[in-house]
Amino acid sequence: MIRLLPVAVVAVWLLSLRDVNLRAMGDLGLLQVLPVLFWVALGLLVLGFCLALADRRIGNGWLLAYVLALIGMIHATPTLLYPELRYSWGWKHVAVVDAMLRHDGPVPYAPEFDIYDQWPGFFQVNVLFLRLTGLESPLGYAEWAQPFFNVALIGPLLLLYRSLTRDRRLIWGGVWIYYSCSWVGQDYFAPQALAFLLFVTVIALVVRQLPTSALPRPGPDDRSWPVGRLLAVLLMTFAIASSHQLTPVMLITALAALSIPRRNRRVTGPVLLGATVITVAWDATVARPYMAENIKGMLRELVSPDANVTSGLYRLGTAAPAQIFVAWVDRALSGVVLLLAVIAILYLRWTRRTGMPLLLFSPFVLLAANSYGGEMIFRAYLFALPAAAFLISALVFRRGHRLRWRTLAVYPLLLLMLGSLLFAYYSKEAMNSFTRQEAAAIRYAVATAPTGSQFVSISGAAPGLDMQYDQHYRTHFNLQRSFTVQQQARDLRSALVGVTESNASAPTFVIVNRAAIADNRLNGLFPAQTLDHLKTVLPKMPRFTLVYRNDDAEVYRYDPPMRRGS
Repeated sequence: MIRLLPVAVVAVWLLSLRDVNLRAMGDLGLLQVLPVLFWVALGLLVLGFCLALADRRIGNGWLLAYVLALIGMIHATPTLLYPELRYSWGWKHVAVVDAMLRHDGPVPYAPEFDIYDQWPGFFQVNVLFLRLTGLESPLGYAEWAQPFFNVALIGPLLLLYRSLTRDRRLIWGGVWIYYSCSWVGQDYFAPQALAFLLFVTVIALVVRQLPTSALPRPGPDDRSWPVGRLLAVLLMTFAIASSHQLTPVMLITALAALSIPRRNRRVTGPVLLGATVITVAWDATVARPYMAENIKGMLRELVSPDANVTSGLYRLGTAAPAQIFVAWVDRALSGVVLLLAVIAILYLRWTRRTGMPLLLFSPFVLLAANSYGGEMIFRAYLFALPAAAFLISALVFRRGHRLRWRTLAVYPLLLLMLGSLLFAYYSKEAMNSFTRQEAAAIRYAVATAPTGSQFVSISGAAPGLDMQYDQHYRTHFNLQRSFTVQQQARDLRSALVGVTESNASAPTFVIVNRAAIADNRLNGLFPAQTLDHLKTVLPKMPRFTLVYRNDDAEVYRYDPPMRRGS
């Protein structure tokens, strides 16, 4: 029965997705529209995993089946339900791949997108893949990025945990807890998803070489690196450094932490040196324009660590009440995970020799250095999670009497973790998902806009608005510095004129779409009546013409007055 449960759960899960009404999503996103059958299947999956973990007759292949079913239910559900790619940032990265493919390398005339020219690794890998396969765009596979990256991460997690113990309950328990608590959402079609996968792989290979590794070694004192493996680690480090700004710094910090015990330095030294040289060389050459422009801000944040820590915890005052509740659920889950991990370190002396405590705390060192746009505290949690998950597993799945009953006693904790994760993962889907009508409206605007045109949107929640970013200008209305949000709400007409007159040589397209309206409602960008006012004002303003409309989007074109002599 336990062996067949993952198959039955997957069947019930797929059956539950047949009649989901995405139009009914409100302030809690998918949580409001997923049927009872979905939640029953999820509860049965967690129960089956607990029973399988306590049964020594169940092989590792069936435990893998449970984990794959969990990943499918969490990460493939939106992919199966949505007609278009999830996340506006995913669309932006598709646009970058498209531009690099067209230009056969760095993209000229890309003002706010030039950062991608300086960290192009992820995008160039996709360009190479498109050329090898003959595909025209990554859109066809980008929507499966989240299931792909999460499945790919199973291997590095297993390697990491098997380097620490031979107890399969702790190993698979750690893998399950990781996927039940990884709520930060950096696993979509993005450079950080690839960089994080490589980060965990490098750390797993390093830990495997350490003197505390539980894996058998050819010689009791032989901890030197095989040349081929060291080269592979350095190659992955180069891929990280060329793809993302933060991850190589996290890698250096983790390696430095693992180097604190003297016994580890023979293993960590070469990798730490290589990672430092590669990262510094990249930042001093290819990424030099970004580093030169932002170095003063980085130095300024070094002296304000308190602001770095708290910057990601604010900005909740204008959000919808449901989103404020979700934000506190996220924070509670993170706090519980870190607290349980610390308890494991204090209670289980053997865990202190594994290097996991060092990997748990090392990401938070960077809180003193930079706020990373208010996200550093959540990114630190993400990078600490592989270590935290193992420590929690060691605490709750350790050997003892009445193994089956003790494992079942963990069931409520696993349910609570998974429920909290889904609150974070699914509650913003009204703005993270897009309809075919929205995508069609924006494709029309991009396809018909002359070179040099400007696109104005309420927020960044607009699918495909960044396509051909090297040929057009883009403005998110809520980020205009010439008007505060309050001024825009009071004097919307003047704000629109100010935005459109900033580009007097080509048309401006103003786009109002369903997801952007949901973004406004969930995050409180403008007062609720502002967008209703916008729809009333636009048709009445001179030189604004409605050029496209469907159920989910409207596109207005503003043609600037002809100047004399033109």
